[in-house]
Amino acid sequence: MTRKLAVVTAGVGTPSSTRLLADRLVAAVQSQVGARGEDVRVDVIEVRELAAALATMTTAAGLPVPEVTRAQDIVRAADGVIAVTPVFAGSYAGMFKMFWDTFSPDDLSGMPVLIGATAGTPRHSLVLDHAMRPLFTYYRTIVVPTGVFAATEEFGGGAGGDQLNRRIVRAAQELAGLMVSTATGVEGFVPAGPRRTNGSSLPDPTSITPFTRLLAGHDGS
Repeated sequence: MTRKLAVVTAGVGTPSSTRLLADRLVAAVQSQVGARGEDVRVDVIEVRELAAALATMTTAAGLPVPEVTRAQDIVRAADGVIAVTPVFAGSYAGMFKMFWDTFSPDDLSGMPVLIGATAGTPRHSLVLDHAMRPLFTYYRTIVVPTGVFAATEEFGGGAGGDQLNRRIVRAAQELAGLMVSTATGVEGFVPAGPRRTNGSSLPDPTSITPFTRLLAGHDGS
């Protein structure tokens, strides 16, 4: 089976350290999904290429713009998302936020997301937990535990580069595990539930079997 991976990168230059980090994350996720016996189709969205369209959409009360609509469709149909931004003024890039502002929480609910950020100094690493993780929590996505921050110095060799590689591999394992996960469990805990726009199941809390029924007939021994 081929899984779909959407990559949203908000680098502002060419070449871009943000795109470089995104590419390394993609390669790691492809490796991890491949190790689980499946393929990955990757679609990369360069937010800077949508800057004018996003501005038009924002100032036109959300009226659809074809370039943005195509990017939205790619994200909605994905089995997983990698989202990477440079850090500006201690937070994510404005264009990065503008892109996600075009979605509603219902569009992304339950979507596995790997977050990453780049900056010139490690002092900005907290942007992952103070800005990016709350943003994607608002959209009810499943943000993998390991976020990947890369300072300029870490793109080279040495101890910093080794630590970055380990974070990339760990985050890729977490995202791949969610993208390829197969529903398993005891009766009453894996309902069919509603489905996201990409066809995968979402839990339906109303169909979970009560504990009183699950424990019926057991004397506790």
